[in-house]
Amino acid sequence: MLSWPPTVRVFLAADATDMRKGFDSLASLVQSSLTLDPLSGRLFVFRSRRGDRVKVLYWDKDGYALWYKRLEKGTFRFPATATGGGPKGVEVKAADLMMILDGVDLGSVRRQRRYSREPVENPR
Repeated sequence: MLSWPPTVRVFLAADATDMRKGFDSLASLVQSSLTLDPLSGRLFVFRSRRGDRVKVLYWDKDGYALWYKRLEKGTFRFPATATGGGPKGVEVKAADLMMILDGVDLGSVRRQRRYSREPVENPR
C-alpha cells in the first residue's frame, strides 16, 4: 500500500518513457523535458509505451526513490492533457494518481467544485 500526503505535488510525463531508465536517467528527463527540479520532493510519474508499466521517481530526503508497477492485464490511463502534443507533462493531485494506479480513467471522473484560495505572493 502506498501512502503519500494529499499535499504532495505530482507530475505526469506526457511522453512514453523507456522503462529501462534508472534513477539518474529519469532525473535527467525531469530536468530536460519537464523543466522541473527532481530534488524538489515532488513525484514524477512515467508511463511505458504500451501503458502497462509505470515508474514514480521522487527525492526522499537523502536520495532518490523509485517505485515501479507492471500490470499483468490492462493499461494505466493518463489524462488526455498529459498525452500527445502540447505540454510535456501535467500536474495532478495525489488522489488522482491513486485513482490512476487503481485503474480509474480520470476522463470519466467528475469532480464537484470546491473553494480554492489562490496563493498570496510576498512582496519583498
